[in-house]
Amino acid sequence: MGSAPKYRRADGGHRTGRWRRTGRWRRAALAALVTGAVVLPLSAAVRPETPAPAPASLAPLDAATLDEAYAANRANAAEASRMAAAHHDRSRAATDRRLAAPTRHLLHFDGRGSGRVTEVLGDLARADRVAVLVPGSDTGLDTYGRFHAAASALHRQLARQAPAGARTAVVAWMGYETPGTVSTTVTTTGRAEQAAPRLRALVADLRAISGEGARVSLLCHSYGSVVCGRSAAGLDVDDIALVGSPGTGADTAAALHTRARVWAGRGGDDWVENVPHLDLDLFGTTVGFGTDPVSPAFGARVFTAGDGGHSDYFRPGSTSLTNLARIVLGETKAVTHD
Repeated sequence: MGSAPKYRRADGGHRTGRWRRTGRWRRAALAALVTGAVVLPLSAAVRPETPAPAPASLAPLDAATLDEAYAANRANAAEASRMAAAHHDRSRAATDRRLAAPTRHLLHFDGRGSGRVTEVLGDLARADRVAVLVPGSDTGLDTYGRFHAAASALHRQLARQAPAGARTAVVAWMGYETPGTVSTTVTTTGRAEQAAPRLRALVADLRAISGEGARVSLLCHSYGSVVCGRSAAGLDVDDIALVGSPGTGADTAAALHTRARVWAGRGGDDWVENVPHLDLDLFGTTVGFGTDPVSPAFGARVFTAGDGGHSDYFRPGSTSLTNLARIVLGETKAVTHD
């Protein structure tokens, strides 16, 4: 057996009075969450993996090779659709077929396993403002429709709010194996640490395509904010916006070691507010993600995110979407605050 669980207050303060009682409750709640993820049976049976081709071989990405990459990845998605259909996986075949449509712009596609997709909305080669959406748990090819809907909503909002002459693009980056909501992986930084080099590589590709003068913003939802936290140090981006965040794995925004402005927002009906914001050493594994990003102790720029729930940050017409678009456009003075 490992050592007994240890915990620390995320803001580094002393455990006294009311906090000691609250801390014990939070520690128990988080331990119960992890234990439940270990012992609770999953309701759905694990299905056999649907076959798919290896990703297309691509030349290094830049503005000159972009259309070639799009075409190669669409062809790969079309082949993945045929293989899925032959395997009698009609749902996956339909998803892959939609991604293979001539109107889709895929920087990357891998139909194997849960799938990886990086899709561009807009003219990336000419864009001077680029938003990268980083998703949270349970995001894969089988749920890609809802992620694409969020990216599309942001793309439309940017078009409405952009000043004359501004050129915008949105990158829906489903570039890592996201954790399951009911799993031990969703409570640790393991998947985020695996994802960080991939996100860094994407930002380097975006700079090669759009140029050093483009504004690049990361919009990080839920567990995606842990990915952004693990990727942030020295990353060449202008803004990092955390929404519905359980934490970043860092105690403060300064500890992310980024030149980017760090923003945080939480909807009034988001259940993540009740997630214990602490680090817990549970039998040798660090569980939890530290300081609440919307707390004063973290030091982010907290913006108004409306009254929505955990999945509502990109809902058309929402306060959160309006403010996220302002952040991407660099209209920081127009961002509203609670």
